[in-house]
Amino acid sequence: MEQIYEIEPLLKAGACIQIHPQGYSMYPFIDPRRDEVVLAGIEDGSALRRRDVVLYRRENGMLVLHRIYKIGQDGLYLLGDHQTAIEGPVRREQVKGKMTGMVRDGRYMDVGNPGYRMLSVVWLWLRPARRAIMVPAARLRRMVRFALFRRNNKRYNK
Repeated sequence: MEQIYEIEPLLKAGACIQIHPQGYSMYPFIDPRRDEVVLAGIEDGSALRRRDVVLYRRENGMLVLHRIYKIGQDGLYLLGDHQTAIEGPVRREQVKGKMTGMVRDGRYMDVGNPGYRMLSVVWLWLRPARRAIMVPAARLRRMVRFALFRRNNKRYNK
């Protein structure tokens, strides 16, 4: 039986935790079908920077993992990698943890990795064009999957 832990007390105590995120708001950087995220608690909200991925609690109580798009005087403005709408301002007290790395296919990648950092810079810069990029990419992915399905399905290969 899988053990369930409360995330916030662990992060507040200084533990590093690894979670399997739900949903697709951080896709394509974080794919919930294969990736896990490593989070660390933050003692001081001033240690947050643009491009950091943070775990925060919304006013409705939901825990959300999103990237910092902008830091303003009134709070943080956050954005999912699969979204174009910016959420905010979010108070620094709402932030519970910060992503330090991710595990993809059993291999750990630190957020300090130059390739990861470069991609996150470019992806934030492309925010206005994301929809124009993601819609054709999703259609292409569906066409490829369908073609592979047809090729591997005996019903179509008579």
